[in-house]
Amino acid sequence: MFTGIIEETGTIKSMKRNGANTDLVINAKKVLEGTKIGDSIAVNGVCLTVTGISSSAFQAFAMGETMRRTAFSKFRAGSRVNLERALLPTERMGGHIVSGHIDGTGEIMEKKPEGEAVWIRIKAPQNIMKYVVEKGSIAIDGISLTVAGVTGGDFSVSIIPHTGIATTLTTKEKGDPVNLENDIIGKYVERLVNFKADRGLADAIQKDSAYAHRSKASDPIVLRSEGSLTVETLTKNGFI
Repeated sequence: MFTGIIEETGTIKSMKRNGANTDLVINAKKVLEGTKIGDSIAVNGVCLTVTGISSSAFQAFAMGETMRRTAFSKFRAGSRVNLERALLPTERMGGHIVSGHIDGTGEIMEKKPEGEAVWIRIKAPQNIMKYVVEKGSIAIDGISLTVAGVTGGDFSVSIIPHTGIATTLTTKEKGDPVNLENDIIGKYVERLVNFKADRGLADAIQKDSAYAHRSKASDPIVLRSEGSLTVETLTKNGFI
């Protein structure tokens, strides 16, 4: 688990592709302190397992799924990346709960200064936008940020000078991809609500013998078009 508070920026030393998978070697300094093989480090928000370590770099393995779902395919030797070690339970949690499991990528649509701050507007697909809430949290390339504004297909964040200096976000330009991770709380709430609704509806249909037919308990429910599932049944079970 991470907080989205970037500890340092590192540089990709090498990327060796092996089919769909990729071995990365990343130059770093601070995140190497106390780190051992098997530990987790978030690289631009992606949780990777340390598979090798030296005095100035660590090695990690990115599987095909990681390469497909993130902006890692745009990385090259020399690319700068945001780095954060996994959270210790004794540390202050300055950002929000970040799992390091990327939901997808977005695209920078606009970048403009406002005094010392920088506004960045990011376009994202609807499966990500549905969890984006104004004044809520989102991780962009692993950086814990507050959503400052939301429209139908994009959202905006404001970057303070410290974040701009300590991360790579303000070095990106219009059209560049970014890794996005939604606040995990919203995803769990949605799953719980939908699971209860789906289970409740299945139970309601099962109890309605005129609407459902099974030869034995283990058989799937077979729905009949002439069934008697009514508004009253749905209301009774909390669906209306």
